[in-house]
Amino acid sequence: MRAFFSTLFFSLLVYSAAAYDPLDPNGNVTIKWDIMSWTPDGYVAVVTMNNFQMYRHIMNPGWTLGWTWAKKEVIWSMVGAQTTEQGDCSKFKTNIPHCCKKTPTVVDLLPGVPYNQQFANCCKGGVVSAWGQDPSDAVSAFQLSIGLAGTTNKTVKLPKNFTLLGPGPGYTCGPAKVVPSTNFLTPDRRRKTQALMTWNVTCTYSQFLAREKPSCCVSFSSFYNDTITPCPTCACGCKSKNNNCVKTDSKILSMAGVNTPRKNGMPLLQCTHHMCPVRVHWHVKVNYKEYWRVKIAITNFNYRLNYSLWTLAVQHPNLNNVTQVFSFNYKPLVPYKHVNDTGMFYGTKFFNDLLMEAGPFGNVQSEVLLQKDAETFTFKQGWAFPRKVYFNGDECMLPPPDTYPFLPNSGHKNLLSFSSSIFILVIVLITTW
Repeated sequence: MRAFFSTLFFSLLVYSAAAYDPLDPNGNVTIKWDIMSWTPDGYVAVVTMNNFQMYRHIMNPGWTLGWTWAKKEVIWSMVGAQTTEQGDCSKFKTNIPHCCKKTPTVVDLLPGVPYNQQFANCCKGGVVSAWGQDPSDAVSAFQLSIGLAGTTNKTVKLPKNFTLLGPGPGYTCGPAKVVPSTNFLTPDRRRKTQALMTWNVTCTYSQFLAREKPSCCVSFSSFYNDTITPCPTCACGCKSKNNNCVKTDSKILSMAGVNTPRKNGMPLLQCTHHMCPVRVHWHVKVNYKEYWRVKIAITNFNYRLNYSLWTLAVQHPNLNNVTQVFSFNYKPLVPYKHVNDTGMFYGTKFFNDLLMEAGPFGNVQSEVLLQKDAETFTFKQGWAFPRKVYFNGDECMLPPPDTYPFLPNSGHKNLLSFSSSIFILVIVLITTW
């Protein structure tokens, strides 16, 4: 019995730790259901999905939302989204519902659908920006009419077993909870109305649930050392017969449709020693009297995937003194008010917010100018390199600390000190002998 409770406690501890992001402790996706009106056999609801994650967005092919009905509800109609399957609606003779499945699966509509199928904040192909990147675009919504359901606050049964793919696994959703009704303002902002009933579902992300191995790695270099510290070998997996990778001079790359994504999401990676889809390179470029400059380059090694609305979160103690970022947008992330060591880089819209597939255009880069703090700044012991790096919300694997580019002067100084000590000891022995 004691072993059972110990195992249960450990499992809960690991689960809670996996869903907690220390750089974004309040990040989550909140799904809000607002009942706007009652119908003879159910209700009309507006479902709003808010992405409150600072640097993790939902990229193409977009979100997929699912749940289980508590009773025998059906979806009569939807605006701004659709279910992937209709289900068995054979018992209905005249009006055929949009979906009769006990466990409906909903996806967003694509851009350009007819106006009569659109709804506010819909029809973006399921792509939702991160809250820190663009709060106005970090929302998706749709409307649905539910039948064979309760028609009052007391008879409505909340759906259960919510699931969210964004677009792959990684999200865990809690139970639906009734909350105070949402308030709405009329267009003239002079009258306030409210939903008849509201409930929320909170979904949190865990990289451990999303994938077994990292999806990105980091390499380092500096002006004071010719050595380039590469990504760790097999950082995202090792080359094998099961890995789908090609060399840069392969004839496969000249074939038509090589860049077309597969339905199963299988990547086509460039063969590298790290086998990561994305590499982030941090180069300490220049040292000035009061400033220092870093060059950041992000390279895509996947021939079948480009990254729209990409984000890069970096933790470094000198990010509290960022003077200028040259071709990326930058926003400080301050999850804890007394610590300002984390920031988010992202592309400029219509310029470099799309990281193209692997190839000559599959990279974006920028430079960052930082002001020195005389009390903390140093190039020793790898201080100039980041502590943590996240690409699109997933933590990247860093090289081992003992492989970081070192200051040549420090090594020479230690060697000179050791040689001087030996010389003095020899002189002392000769004179005493």
